[in-house]
Amino acid sequence: MTRPQATRVERWEERLKAVFDKIDAELEAIPYIRRKYSPHPNRPPLGATANPEDDGLFDIGASFTAGIGSEFGPGYVLSARVATLADVPPEEQEELENYVVSRLRAELPAAFPGAALRVDRDGPVWKIHGDLSLGSL
Repeated sequence: MTRPQATRVERWEERLKAVFDKIDAELEAIPYIRRKYSPHPNRPPLGATANPEDDGLFDIGASFTAGIGSEFGPGYVLSARVATLADVPPEEQEELENYVVSRLRAELPAAFPGAALRVDRDGPVWKIHGDLSLGSL
């Protein structure tokens, strides 16, 4: 059975996922982090699954939110975590999030040409927001 043609929303989210997968691969390649933290024992080794969110040391992605009560309205709330049993100090978690935000700001214009997307702190979370239109996808 063939998969039905992807909707414009699915194509938009596939582009966003490709950006997150690229950032995940960059993080996985940083040796000092891999030496410092061991992946959660229930997590498959790096490259063992088809989805980088599901293996290795990092889980990087975003979930759509309608933005009710948000300063920026609808968008995608960033999730960036080290998938480990070890305690990750708050300053290191912040460093991880800042790295991901920096890379998102660099990569989103190429992934979504012409779309005015921003990555900003929205209360306690980081959010991708702005022109979420589907354009010509």
